[in-house]
Amino acid sequence: MEKKKVRCFGDGPGKEFYANYHDQEWGVPVHEDRHLFEMISLEGAQAGLSWETILKRREGYQSAFHDFHPALVAVMSDEELEDLTLDPSIIRNRRKIFSVRSNARVVLLLQKEFGSLDAYLWGFVNHKPIVNHWKRKEEVPTCTEISDALSKDLKKRGMSFVGTTILYAFMQAVGMVNDHLTDCPRR
Repeated sequence: MEKKKVRCFGDGPGKEFYANYHDQEWGVPVHEDRHLFEMISLEGAQAGLSWETILKRREGYQSAFHDFHPALVAVMSDEELEDLTLDPSIIRNRRKIFSVRSNARVVLLLQKEFGSLDAYLWGFVNHKPIVNHWKRKEEVPTCTEISDALSKDLKKRGMSFVGTTILYAFMQAVGMVNDHLTDCPRR
């Protein structure tokens, strides 16, 4: 008898939006700078919270931060960012909100230096996804030497909310790492 395939996450009642994220987006390679910046920003916002909490507020973040166009976010005023600390459609943590602007400025510098955020980020994995073969959730790491190196480099360049665990989750989300379990239907 064949074993039933189960999602890595998102199964269960009331989790349809989370299952949709798993099935349509998580682990799919992303090469578009705006989307990569969005995911770095959302992963940073998630620090200390659940990913579900952030996904439920994704539209609020997109609206608040000009759909994550780095050039538009980089010039947001202090007043605009302060106003966002009162916006219930996002997490109202002042440090996280202000970090999106400073991180956008770093993205613009990376684009200038490397030609694109995509080229910079994907260079850490030799421009191809790392495909892992985990059988159980407990085997999946929370960080790796690559996420350590990426975190260290981004911090050196002035980014915040880019710790190694945040960046490993980011790498999974944008398909730099394929951590779908071996019995997942998205494998």
